[in-house]
Amino acid sequence: MARDYKKEYRDYHSKPEQIKRRSSRNSARRIMKKKYGAAAIKGKDIDHKNKNATNNSSSNLRIRNRSENKRDQGPHKGKNRS
Repeated sequence: MARDYKKEYRDYHSKPEQIKRRSSRNSARRIMKKKYGAAAIKGKDIDHKNKNATNNSSSNLRIRNRSENKRDQGPHKGKNRS
């Protein structure tokens, strides 16, 4: 079955709370780019130390390799990782 991107956007990505979270993540990336430069963040994730994506204080942000950042996230909701 093919992925229905229009439905996915309508049901999830267009919700106000998701738009706010996405905006906050983009803002965090801009903050770190301004502080460290584009080369320092290229291919990396910006990690929120306290896992609160709306807290973009510089003391809460750090640059991480994608693998390090994924490892810190732990199991996802609804996923059984036995």
